[in-house]
Amino acid sequence: MNLRHLKIFVTVCDCGSITAAANKLFVSQPSVSAAIREIETEFQVKLFDRISKKLYLSEAGKQLLEQARYLISQYDSLEAGLRNWEMEGILRIGSSITIGNRFLPASVANFKKTHGKIRVKVAINSSEKIESMILDNELDLALIEGEPHHKNLVSSVFLQDELLIICAVNHPLANGGQITLEQLADSDMLLREKGSGTRELFDHTMALQNINVEPVWESVSTQALIRAVETGLGLSVLPYWLVQDALSSHTVSSLRIPGIRFQRNYHIIHHCDKYISAPMRDFIEICRQGEHK
Repeated sequence: MNLRHLKIFVTVCDCGSITAAANKLFVSQPSVSAAIREIETEFQVKLFDRISKKLYLSEAGKQLLEQARYLISQYDSLEAGLRNWEMEGILRIGSSITIGNRFLPASVANFKKTHGKIRVKVAINSSEKIESMILDNELDLALIEGEPHHKNLVSSVFLQDELLIICAVNHPLANGGQITLEQLADSDMLLREKGSGTRELFDHTMALQNINVEPVWESVSTQALIRAVETGLGLSVLPYWLVQDALSSHTVSSLRIPGIRFQRNYHIIHHCDKYISAPMRDFIEICRQGEHK
């Protein structure tokens, strides 16, 4: 006996006949009769007395009806709770530091406009750490810089970005707007920490040119690096989206190396085995259609 049997039995009781129950359930009359017969056979009881072509509940049937109504109501309550949980539960989002500084607050705010009952928990860390949290099921989805590294991570691009070389406006290299790889290698470099998407792209690009750069500053804070550059402590390579305010206010200048561009994509990632709920799909779409487009 299963929940289907119980629902058929209760419907027969409510309708007073096999035929009426079959019509209500949109199933055949033999299917209803078979379900009743299976219950009776399993428990060796008679659920109905059939007198003058009418059905009358037996004592065993009366006892089952009371319990069946209770079990069905409990199941319906459980089902409703699970469905509501998806719309009223918790969404765990991770983000790399650059994305967390620039894009995530607006995306979460837009999501909350239509999903006010969902509690959004956010973790902001290096791309490397965020990937690890996804793999350990500590996060539902995440936004990172660059390509994910693990085979169990599914990703899709939601934004393109470029790293810029920046210096103070009064730096000796600022006037030309262009520098050589040798000048970059000879400069004091202020860089993001290892494990960040920004640092990974810079190191990879330099490695392709057979150049190794040892920074004099390493920081998880992009703003700290911008302030250090503004005071003339060296050059940095940072995302355009995070230095555009400093460029607009003319506190830093950008430099280019002919033939070299630090371009990358931002990715939305989740574990390949993760169930993608409706709220997760909605958040992903908000990121793809964000105000930065």
